Amino acid sequence: MAPAADREGYWGPTTSTLDWCEENYAVTRYIAEFWNTVSNLIMIIPPMFGAIQSIRDGLEKRYIASYLALTVVGMGSWCFHMTLKYEMQLLDELPMIYSCCIFVYCLFECFKIKNTVNYHLLFILVLFSLIVTTVYLKVKEPIFHQVMYGMLVFTLVLRSIYIVTWVYPWLRGLGYTSLGIFLLGFLLWNIDNIFCDSLRNFRKKVPPIIGVTTQFHAWWHILTGLGSYLHILFSLYTRTLYLRYRPKVKFILGIWPVILLEPLRKH
Repeated sequence: MAPAADREGYWGPTTSTLDWCEENYAVTRYIAEFWNTVSNLIMIIPPMFGAIQSIRDGLEKRYIASYLALTVVGMGSWCFHMTLKYEMQLLDELPMIYSCCIFVYCLFECFKIKNTVNYHLLFILVLFSLIVTTVYLKVKEPIFHQVMYGMLVFTLVLRSIYIVTWVYPWLRGLGYTSLGIFLLGFLLWNIDNIFCDSLRNFRKKVPPIIGVTTQFHAWWHILTGLGSYLHILFSLYTRTLYLRYRPKVKFILGIWPVILLEPLRKH
């Protein structure tokens, strides 16, 4: 039998411009990177319930779009890591840009009258998305995508720091938890890239149940998925406070956070 990294899989030769550290087709011939694939469930299922809850609460459509955009990122990433095909890679990477643009719009529009539209900001974000998409399709350089994504995340970080410093200091816990979890995921993403050979050699020497814990790109999915979900909660909490709701964070089964809204306060 060929080494795990060289096994032939159901989806054929790799055509993506990236192939991560996880050994290809090591678990099943139907999924190229098994752990990098299934770890996307955290970005698919919880945001779907968040979108449903947002609809029930009558929240603005941009927050429903935020949840659904995170779900689309998770589904695209699932398809990419399952197949390692270039088309599926785009289905993963481009929605990362689009979802972050939605997050930026939401966070910069937290302190506006309900159901208003900032057409200038909307135009800038749509134009940014179109430019990034066009350039990336032409140059096919992953570093370009990573830099553009990083710019959007940095924008969100600065805006979040402004909110918890000058507007709602009591949201520091939620805001910094979201940021800290995301940054931990980013750290593991870099470790996975830089020390890939060492990680693969380590996994050859230890039982699979231990080796799977070193699949740091899968951990990147889990941590950034959770960090992004918490960011939506942070943005939503900020918005509903401004609209004079009484938002409360509740933990389902004592583990998973959701926001519940009480009726509007009487003026």
